[in-house]
Amino acid sequence: MTRQPLVARRAEELLGAAVVATAPVAGGDISTATRLRLSNGTTALMKTLPHAPPGFFETEAAGLRWLAEVEDGVPVPPVLAVDAECLILTWVEPSAKQGLESAIAFGHALAATHAAGGAAYGAERDGFIGRLPMPNRTAPSWAEFYAVRRVLPYLKLARDRGAITPEDARTVESVVGRLPGLVPEEPPARLHGDLWNGNCLWSADAVHVIDPAAYAGHREVDLAMLHLFGLPHLQRVVQAYDEVAPLADGWEDRLALHQVFPLLVHACMFGGGYGARAATAAARYA
Repeated sequence: MTRQPLVARRAEELLGAAVVATAPVAGGDISTATRLRLSNGTTALMKTLPHAPPGFFETEAAGLRWLAEVEDGVPVPPVLAVDAECLILTWVEPSAKQGLESAIAFGHALAATHAAGGAAYGAERDGFIGRLPMPNRTAPSWAEFYAVRRVLPYLKLARDRGAITPEDARTVESVVGRLPGLVPEEPPARLHGDLWNGNCLWSADAVHVIDPAAYAGHREVDLAMLHLFGLPHLQRVVQAYDEVAPLADGWEDRLALHQVFPLLVHACMFGGGYGARAATAAARYA
């Protein structure tokens, strides 16, 4: 590790500790990640984004702290410092080992995190998913929240960006009015909100979660995201989850319904075939 003076100086201002070495960290397409070695022996991760949207890192830090409140919940890197253009977390050493025991523990912990819940569907503040703003104003039911805070805003943005065809957009729209009869009402769960494989960090003895888009919602959303992009030992993760907090009948049949939202988000951010995939998922319930 060498020492990048500008990065080190900013970290020292926030942490009040000397940075003796820095090293770039690969991965991530939004922020620049740097590993820090501090004079007290601590290793940390610093994420920076000049001219970040207002509240970008503060919201991420709040989400990490909210998830970390749960006793026996999913492991989360502690927040060391945050400001408008950066976030510093305790370093989690990644491991190539993706063991079955860690997967089982992750399923149990995710159930505990979800069970900690929230006051209502939504959150106290709006957030972000990727670079995109994410509305979180509360709604009285999951069907309403999923429609007006998740599906419809990103469907409009995908249309505006030419990322979904008019026909596919109509297919997605046709499902919105049917949501009350499609999704079972459950108490709001404490969600990671962007729980795909890339945000699950395997260490030698646990699965940690990073980069949340946290809010209170339906627990099937996190499970649907895991199934959308895959996770090592996913079947065993879900079995372990179900042992602690049995899932509602038909949850597997609703996976595609709760994947419409992340597919629309990906259509907005990346284009490609994600708009068509969102419509295909929605068509199962039209």
